[in-house]
Amino acid sequence: MPRRIDRVVVIDTHTGGEPTRVVVSGGPNLGRGTLAERLARFRDQHDTFRSAVVNEPRGSDVMVGALLCEPSDASCATGMIFFNNVGYLGMCGHGTIGVAVALAHLGRISTGMHRFETPVGVIAVTLETENRVSLDNVPSYRSMRDVVVSVPGLGRISGDVAWGGNWFFLVHEHQETISLANAERLTEVSWTIRHALNEAGIRGDDGGEIDHIELYGPSTVPGAHSKNFVLCPGKAYDRSPCGTGTSAKLACLLSDGTIGEGEIWRQESLVGSIFEGSARIVDGEIIPTIKGTAYVNAESTLILDSDDPFASGIRV
Repeated sequence: MPRRIDRVVVIDTHTGGEPTRVVVSGGPNLGRGTLAERLARFRDQHDTFRSAVVNEPRGSDVMVGALLCEPSDASCATGMIFFNNVGYLGMCGHGTIGVAVALAHLGRISTGMHRFETPVGVIAVTLETENRVSLDNVPSYRSMRDVVVSVPGLGRISGDVAWGGNWFFLVHEHQETISLANAERLTEVSWTIRHALNEAGIRGDDGGEIDHIELYGPSTVPGAHSKNFVLCPGKAYDRSPCGTGTSAKLACLLSDGTIGEGEIWRQESLVGSIFEGSARIVDGEIIPTIKGTAYVNAESTLILDSDDPFASGIRV
């Protein structure tokens, strides 16, 4: 076959230390339909593109990709499909903040409120400055409270199963120290908990896999309420406080009466970055609001050379 060179234009950002690679052009043609339908098409027909963009040698395990798409809802400024080193995400809070800052950098949006379409629903995004963004996430809720699972080497671990755009197990009783120096231990503990949940058949609603594990404890930053460690599906930890995880946490806090509607909750990440969160009830559903900052790291063109044995990335 003749040699083929494909070029993919991307904007790299980070939100609280967590990278997002925004695909501006050169992505696959996913056709028409809802974002959920196009995500399925992406996964089934173009998964090599996902791997090429975010896996080594161009990316890393921690990289999250965001493919910009024409929205099916004409009121939206953009559609976006998020993906990582092992698959696809329904929603990504830090990624949404990164997309908004990237679009502002490109001159495609200005300060003010915009609607972005995702595979799990439409969200409202407010660009407050060129780097600061708040978003109203999809409705979030706790599915199960105080779930106990037997974890090899750890004993009985309890937590809440909650939805914030992805499924989370929020571990509120553990013996671990939430610190960057302890990241390797936290990764192994969280990975073991995830496998124990799968083995026990504990899942989210409609059989959704619980693919995010969050451990939390006291904050080390003045004014923050909690510090978390979030393990993402591909075994990389979130450098940001995790937008969907903070949304799931806010839903639990509001349901318990620990916070009131509109009350600010400051969530610290493992690396010390902060998201400000709050929640309100709209038509009987909990709507979390997450606020954070992102910065543009790079404007670049990825080159996918058909002669390159790793053009599609290094895949496990």
